[in-house]
Amino acid sequence: MKRRDLLAGAAALAAGGALAGCRSRLAGTFLAADAQPADYPTSQAVEWMGRYLEQRTGGRLSIKLYAGAQLGSETETLEIAGFGGLDIVRVNLAPLNSIAPLTIAASLPFLFRSADHLHRALDGEVGDEILASMRPHGLIGLAFYDSGARSFYNTLRPIRTPADMRAMKIRVPGSDLYVAMVNALGANAVPIAYGEVYQGLAQGVIDGAENNWPSFESARHFEVAPYYSLTRHLLTPEMLAMSVTAWDRLTGSDRALVREAAQASVPVMRQLWNARVEKARSTVLAAGVAVNEVDIAPFSALMRPVWDTFVSTPEQASLVRRIVAMGDDA
Repeated sequence: MKRRDLLAGAAALAAGGALAGCRSRLAGTFLAADAQPADYPTSQAVEWMGRYLEQRTGGRLSIKLYAGAQLGSETETLEIAGFGGLDIVRVNLAPLNSIAPLTIAASLPFLFRSADHLHRALDGEVGDEILASMRPHGLIGLAFYDSGARSFYNTLRPIRTPADMRAMKIRVPGSDLYVAMVNALGANAVPIAYGEVYQGLAQGVIDGAENNWPSFESARHFEVAPYYSLTRHLLTPEMLAMSVTAWDRLTGSDRALVREAAQASVPVMRQLWNARVEKARSTVLAAGVAVNEVDIAPFSALMRPVWDTFVSTPEQASLVRRIVAMGDDA
């Protein structure tokens, strides 16, 4: 049996047979997956999108979301969607880097100077080009969601300079770009699944990891990693995508409506995200975690070889130049 068949079977069991029977029972119900919990801003935005579709179609179209990695990790659900076993997925750009090369242009460390800068780039032509590049890979890019600024946290000490990271074992997602970034800073990148980070920190398998405020808080990593250093090395967005298989079943008007619903969910997600960041920050600080600001210049200076390695095509280079040239204010 092929890996994709195994994944599809596992997802079907996890969803109580949803993949096997959803379309025969509820032809207008899109099956969606998110690795984050149901109360996370991305999950809530997908649920909002489903209600939008229901209201606009009188219930003819809707979304059934399986949050909390019920149908597998981001990499697994992405693979399932690629061959049509899932209709909608929300994933970080990291697992897309090896599939769709243009996503690398929005994934580079220290590329975006602020959330406004990111929004200006991805709400316009640059973002449209990256979304459009997904179709040859079995996906239709619908919209970008925020994932905030990612920073390093660890069990050993505050990180103020790259020297403080020397020889630290830092968890990263399964992405060559993330591995290269962490290694360039003098640490040792350790790719492991997100769900294994807490145990890895508690048992000393890893010394640290990197993520945004809400993930640091919601996964309870702050309980075992008492140092959070605000390097803000990545402002990598999330992508909301639909399987080409599901997309091609839709009429032209329904395709337009799905795009409209996805885009309409973006400001909803951003509002939820900002509120969640404040809540997570308050929780982490109240728990006594040592949080420190960082001068990013010494960190950013070490990223040129990483950029040079991963920006390998004229198309990628063009997108990066256009992003860098943009102002921060949307």
